[in-house]
Amino acid sequence: MSISTGQDGKRRKSGIFTLPNMLTMSRILGAVLLFFIEPLSLWFYIIYTAAGITDLLDGFIARITHSQSELGSQLDSVADLILYICLALRILPELYLRLPRVIWAAVATVLAIRLSAYITAYLKFGRFASIHTYLNKLTSAAVFLIPYALLLEVETAYCWTGAVISFLASLEELVIHLISRDYPSGKKSLFLHSKK
Repeated sequence: MSISTGQDGKRRKSGIFTLPNMLTMSRILGAVLLFFIEPLSLWFYIIYTAAGITDLLDGFIARITHSQSELGSQLDSVADLILYICLALRILPELYLRLPRVIWAAVATVLAIRLSAYITAYLKFGRFASIHTYLNKLTSAAVFLIPYALLLEVETAYCWTGAVISFLASLEELVIHLISRDYPSGKKSLFLHSKK
């Protein structure tokens, strides 16, 4: 059982088998299946799109049913991580062939800043932290759409745009961790205050 806080501020118990958590777990299953399917094939796009739909729905349903929980948030982060690993292993080789080499320096910079944010959060708050800021959500959407950019053959312009968004999101998260006294779980932006 996990504890969640409802809209009225009262803490509620919620199990792992809530609808939002089940959607998140189906995304984990879909992401694992993608490791065994030919990249950029019809089945790849079908499963990949279904996984993306569950990513949109799990948080939305959790909010409207007041079933948000720390467990759900952690499952969501794990599901996203597995999907990103799949993208890295299955789509990255294709991107490497198609993108100009200079973009990889930008990607390395973004990854270094992102890693610095994770290390900072771990050292300050004693936990892995990936805050669900607006820019991080935009980054997730941009990364998710990369296979479709490959399909449309607009990958270079698209990936440069995504790299800029990712850079800003990573830098924002690092700054939030550096200036926060407590773990900033509800922080949506550097410039907006969290709702308590």
